[in-house]
Amino acid sequence: MPQQKTGFTNIQMLDPSIIVDLRYATTNNFTGKVIYDFTTAIARTGTAEKLAVASRTLRNQGYRIKVWDAYRPVKAQEKLFEVYPDPEFVAKPNPNFSHQKGVTFDLTLCDMNGKELEMPTLFDDFSEKAHRNAECSPEAEKNYQILDTAMHKAGFIGYENEWWDYRDSEMDDYGPAIADPNDYK
Repeated sequence: MPQQKTGFTNIQMLDPSIIVDLRYATTNNFTGKVIYDFTTAIARTGTAEKLAVASRTLRNQGYRIKVWDAYRPVKAQEKLFEVYPDPEFVAKPNPNFSHQKGVTFDLTLCDMNGKELEMPTLFDDFSEKAHRNAECSPEAEKNYQILDTAMHKAGFIGYENEWWDYRDSEMDDYGPAIADPNDYK
């Protein structure tokens, strides 16, 4: 993969219409504690470019993306795993995996005004209701399918246990990396 794709990019620099609400930078998360010392969402440049494609597709349909999580430093993953040591929902700390590698987004679908639309569950619902094949209301299913279709077309795959989790289909092409999101404001 070309070097310019493996670096990191602030996703809002590629597409300012993407809403960023990093839940781990607030107390509005399953730990009830602030985990991040940053509010900038970054990802590997190639992954961020794919998200911009999905965002453009959704905007053309009258929707926006809200990102709840992107690159997650290993130290932050350690804190999350201490609180909820269940690898089905919270991965073990590993710089070569998913969020810690900068190739994964947790996100949802919003209307053009930024209001979150009904989805199968709330963010970080660690129940079977969060699984991609779980039954949900017709409205939540419709909204999920709109999001899921755009993300797949842009080059992402979904994690089966979390409807909000999308990983770059080329994630194995990226090696481990360490970045400071504060450097990408």
